[in-house]
Amino acid sequence: MGAFFSLSETEIAKKVVSLPSISNNSMVLNYVWIAFFIIAFIIAIVKSLMGDTEIFVRIMESTLVTARQGFEFSLGLTGVLALWLGIMKIGEKGGMVEILSRAAAPLFSKLFPDIPKGHPASASIMMNVSANLLGLDNAATPFGLKAMNELQELNKKKDTASDAMIMFLVINASGLTLIPVTVMAARAYWGAASPSDVFIPIMIATFSSTLVGTLAVCIKQRINFFNTTILLFFGIVSAVIIATVVLFQRMEQEQMNEISAMAGNIILFSIIILFITMGVVKKVNVFDAFIEGAKDGFQVAVRIIPYIIALLVGIGVFRASGGMDFLMDGMRFVVASFGVDTRWVDGMPTALMKPLSGSGARGMMVDAMATYGADSFAGRLSSILQGATDTTFYIVAVYYGAINVRKSRYTIPYALLADLAAIVAAILLTYMFFG
Repeated sequence: MGAFFSLSETEIAKKVVSLPSISNNSMVLNYVWIAFFIIAFIIAIVKSLMGDTEIFVRIMESTLVTARQGFEFSLGLTGVLALWLGIMKIGEKGGMVEILSRAAAPLFSKLFPDIPKGHPASASIMMNVSANLLGLDNAATPFGLKAMNELQELNKKKDTASDAMIMFLVINASGLTLIPVTVMAARAYWGAASPSDVFIPIMIATFSSTLVGTLAVCIKQRINFFNTTILLFFGIVSAVIIATVVLFQRMEQEQMNEISAMAGNIILFSIIILFITMGVVKKVNVFDAFIEGAKDGFQVAVRIIPYIIALLVGIGVFRASGGMDFLMDGMRFVVASFGVDTRWVDGMPTALMKPLSGSGARGMMVDAMATYGADSFAGRLSSILQGATDTTFYIVAVYYGAINVRKSRYTIPYALLADLAAIVAAILLTYMFFG
């Protein structure tokens, strides 16, 4: 185990990605992508036999259009990603991860009662969750892997997930994130009037996911959810959310949109000022730190180009063949039969893809904004869903695979319950904030 901790982050990543469970998990997206083309081809054959002689022309045109859109979109992300990852690097070097970790210590000691006081697993868990809150994926994953190895030390059944592991992974899979950088960047690229107007709905939805997931695991593990520390934390945040909802419900739709966008921008700019101030206090070379993070942003934008192009082309072929319309019309018919408004159905591809693949869900979100518009109901709902949930199956595969845990017990059902809470909250919030 000591050899594992001596590895660099890159070596850790290579070690984890090589595990069979993760390879199998990545195959899910492979099958989905293949299905887009095979189903589109079958539909096109049927339509051509029925007299639609232009179907293959439309499909091939869609491959060119979506490939160009994917490339342009990825380049369009570069500036925003460079900006925010630069700011995040300042916060990281200024000690924000450590500050959040210390603040969360009393709460985490109650949620993980099986971890002995002072055990290094507690610090690793807190560092992982704090890094996730700030969107520092590169820092969060090594902390998470370290936490899982330390939890495995305490685990009596090495092939079976312990209670602490399950709580940790459900919290991770709930997608609790403070700043949804890529969502706002995508909205900016696709012409949203106010890219950050989904910021508050995302915060509420992702907290709802974490609350439901944590509560469910607490009940299952017989952890006293009404402990003063736990109740105080979730009670205060819930009270703020309820007050926000009540306040916005009293406003006209236009005023609600304006206030939501203004509040989101104030919070985001305050975070920038806080991170810079912390950097100055810690005597960090703020400009150099920003440049270092911005370089990472550029690399991320370049790295996602093949994924975005592949997914958008696959989705574009499926949509051009009429397969997407058939799927969505079927869902609308079922929903409409219950007398329910069907606008939220157009955002469901993002929701269904997110537990399987983050890049796949990102492609679905981009497709929704490209098809319906960034400020459409579907565009906003897809954005909230992308920011409020996480890649449940990938997280479970990575973290359990790293320590060879084969029996995850109830991890996935409870993590998916958290995802479901985020989906329901996202739909309700989209109606409330954007009508």
